[in-house]
Amino acid sequence: MVAKGPAGGFAPRVDPVTHVALGASLAHVCFGARLGRAAALAGALAGLVPDADVLISSATDPLLAIEHHRGFTHALVFVPFGSALVATLWVGSSAWRNRQRWLPLWAASAVSYLSHVLLDAFTSYGTQLLWPFSDYRAGWDWIAIVDPVFTVPLLVGLGFALARRRARPAGIALVFAGAYLLLGGVQHSRAVAVQRSLAQARGHTPERVEVMPTLANNLVWRALYIHQGRIHSDRIRIGWTGRPTVREGWSLPLAGAAELTPAERARNQRRSFERFSWFSDRWVARSPADPSVLADMRYSLGADAFDPIWGIRFTGDGTVNEVEWINRSRDRRIDPGELWREITGADERYGQ
Repeated sequence: MVAKGPAGGFAPRVDPVTHVALGASLAHVCFGARLGRAAALAGALAGLVPDADVLISSATDPLLAIEHHRGFTHALVFVPFGSALVATLWVGSSAWRNRQRWLPLWAASAVSYLSHVLLDAFTSYGTQLLWPFSDYRAGWDWIAIVDPVFTVPLLVGLGFALARRRARPAGIALVFAGAYLLLGGVQHSRAVAVQRSLAQARGHTPERVEVMPTLANNLVWRALYIHQGRIHSDRIRIGWTGRPTVREGWSLPLAGAAELTPAERARNQRRSFERFSWFSDRWVARSPADPSVLADMRYSLGADAFDPIWGIRFTGDGTVNEVEWINRSRDRRIDPGELWREITGADERYGQ
């Protein structure tokens, strides 16, 4: 359920299955009695349409894709228009051409479309909800990009609802999903509090923080903060009960425009570094394994060190592309046993 994303690589975005299940469930519960199964179908399609922006790319500018993913198609102002595109698919049928039927179909699509953009904002990647008025990337860090505890009940509830032609099973699943999302917000607040205490114990005053749930759970969190020009990374386990535990990590120097080499500054004609830094929410550092790579340190191939998934490398003179997009997503290996030990609290590397 991991999706391919900008520049052909792994992208931490919510998978299509979750968006379809959420959109179809909302549309069926809100409009199924009036529209029948067309409501769920429109909701499913509207749950997919915002990610059409992954088709935006350029052979000569690899950063174009990451600039526009979760861009205008994910903006709140675009919701009515994107929903209309979905509802227009039914105009070919004479039964749907009248206003009394088409408007509820549009509304069902709008509810589902909105659920997509908001759910994306609850993850860490960054969603431009306020485009074109602001390029702020909302990333609230309440839920992991893939979490079966959120997705599976939606699928089950939707399946029963459609089979029995009733809204109640999908409604129950939606209530559960909403409660689970709120629990993620509580867990996030608790993890941030632990991070503050950890930094204070080190004598650090964090200038910026980022605390993100790890894959498929809201118990283990990747915690980053910046202190005196260095990025510090730790893993924090926040159980639903019991005391939090911490697996202390590593730090490395933050990389800003001032840290570019003379050759990199000379090649930075398209402001490639600034664009990548904006995309990465300024969590940029040089890869420990390859200092020529300026990498997004929010995401790592492993939990043991800074091992970035993607970044950029400035090219030499005479190359059409100013930067090369470095994508290591295919190197990502998740050890289910290790992840399970972290989630259950059995990992001995965590201390009080």
